Amino acid sequence: MSAELISILVLVVVFVIATTRSINMGALAFAAAFGVGTLVADMKTDDIFKGFPGSLFVVLVGVTFLFAIARANGTTDWLVHRAIRLVGGRIALMPWVMFAITGVLTAIGAVSPAAVAIVAPIAMGFAARYRISPLLMGVMVVHGAQAGGFSPISIYGTIVNGIVDKEGLPGSPVVLFLASLVVNLLIAVVVFVVCGGMKLARQPLDAPVPARTGGGSSGDGPSDDESTTLTAPRIATLLGLAALVVAALVFDLDVGLAAITVAVLLSVVWPETSKEAITQITWPTVLLICGILTYVAVLQTMGTIKWAGDSVAGVGAPLLAALLICYIGAIVSAFASSVGIMGALIPLAVPFLLQGEVSAIGLIAALAVSATVVDVSPFSTNGALVLAGAQDVDRDKFFKQLMVYGGIMVAAAPPLVWLALVVPGIW
Repeated sequence: MSAELISILVLVVVFVIATTRSINMGALAFAAAFGVGTLVADMKTDDIFKGFPGSLFVVLVGVTFLFAIARANGTTDWLVHRAIRLVGGRIALMPWVMFAITGVLTAIGAVSPAAVAIVAPIAMGFAARYRISPLLMGVMVVHGAQAGGFSPISIYGTIVNGIVDKEGLPGSPVVLFLASLVVNLLIAVVVFVVCGGMKLARQPLDAPVPARTGGGSSGDGPSDDESTTLTAPRIATLLGLAALVVAALVFDLDVGLAAITVAVLLSVVWPETSKEAITQITWPTVLLICGILTYVAVLQTMGTIKWAGDSVAGVGAPLLAALLICYIGAIVSAFASSVGIMGALIPLAVPFLLQGEVSAIGLIAALAVSATVVDVSPFSTNGALVLAGAQDVDRDKFFKQLMVYGGIMVAAAPPLVWLALVVPGIW
């Protein structure tokens, strides 16, 4: 049995044990990375540690710490009330507002995880307070980010179009952008209906869940009057959040380091709030995500991903090969960098794309969509941010919901976009 196949089977075993024995999947993945890396791939320990997602670790810790402070001092409650006024009290519009905000942020150049890191904690806080399905709100935020993610001036769009130009393939930035926009919008509509979005129109605005969304150490959150008052800690937190947005979107600074810097500055002035907030960092989630991504990095280092791609490229039927490439993009992207996967698979597909039997424009758009609509998976950066930002939920249950939803996207998205963008051959 080849080393590549062994590594894939071990990943399956990790999933089975984690789901049947209620063991943190990240801890299992770290053990698997150590075992497979040293015994199968003959990797050094330092090589295994190189796969640890240090930047994502800082993003998860920094963002959850900052928004835990915002929640503890009541800033998130103030933002929720302002959002309600923005939509005229129509709760059913809030998921769409979050969809639109993240879409605009990514369309004008924000990295998708940065946009989600900024919007998701606020959106998930609103969902907790007004009985909105956390799955619905989280999915709307992520799909909003991907809807604008391939505009001609976006990060993803620029990278993919650059790869296409470099490989000498025909491309269409407009088709790429519209394909992602339309597919994510259609998915959002379906999710909105299925997850109870239509019922929100009949939900009274004055019936929030009496959950702890901010304030002191008592069990309930602040009253409505308290939530609409701007105190010194809230003003400072709002300025910190604004600084985070500017740092991430204007100066392209790391969102995790920027978030933890703002959190530390707030902690220096109001240490009591910080002590409460530090306990709300979702350490089990951090362990889970970092463990899985470390193992995926081992797979990439030992060549498992390339092995799978080469196997697909050898398929004789171009249309079937195109479908398999979309599936590989979706499966791997659910655990790794979407752009990184596209950067690897587009060059891999060049030989049979140059033959002209498959539309290059259609396949590139299909691959881009397949590799990004799965980013709601809890193992991707965006999905992990949604999971970490969820409030007043059973995290194990919510994790499984995100994993199931991500699995549905992995299974359903590639054939649907393949049928729409590749098979007709009109692009």
